[in-house]
This record gives sequence, structure tokens and C-alpha cells, in this order.
Amino acid sequence: MFKQFAQQLPEGWDNFSGFFAALGDPTRHKILMIFEPEEEICVNEIAAVFDISRPAISHHLKVLRNANVLTCEKRGKEVYYKVNYEYCTKVLTLTQHFAEKGATGLQEGNAAA
Repeated sequence: MFKQFAQQLPEGWDNFSGFFAALGDPTRHKILMIFEPEEEICVNEIAAVFDISRPAISHHLKVLRNANVLTCEKRGKEVYYKVNYEYCTKVLTLTQHFAEKGATGLQEGNAAA
């Protein structure tokens, strides 16, 4: 038993709750799926492909951005979004270590993200 995890999560692990919460909505899944690798898409282009309001799209983008799933950059009056593949890979790699080895995989220094 790894009793220390009852008191404190491994380094970096607590950041992942936002990642998984952000992926808890089918609309956010769809938003992620429209991006081609390394593509940057502005809010208006994203909103144009969905049948929901621009404010609703903005809310979903904010959730994904706050969870580090998306990054954004403002250019003039437009905000461009891009999938943060590096962060997604770190989260999913740590999750894979946990799935394969339980907390033992976290003890071996794989928790940093």
C-alpha cells in the first residue's frame, strides 16, 4: 500500500483532474477532433462548424485552454487556438504508467509532467 498518496498526490498528478474534466463533454471532444496536427484555428472558424452559439463555443474553448489541452494566441482582434499535444502526451503517458503498474509506476519518477 502506498499510504503517502492518501496525504499527497505525486508531483504533477493534481494538474490532471482539469485535463480529464475538460474531456468530459462531447462538444469539447468534437472541438479537439477538428484540428489537424499543428493547425491553428481562430474562434470564428471553430464557431462556424458547430450548431451552437459563439458564447457556448467560447466557453468550451476556455475550459480546454484552462486545462492546458489547448493553447491560444491573440493576433489583432482574433484569437487562434492550437492543440497542446505535448501536454496531452505527458498526461496520457503518466496515465498509461499508472494503468500498467499502478502507483509503482509513479514511484519510479514518472509522475513529473
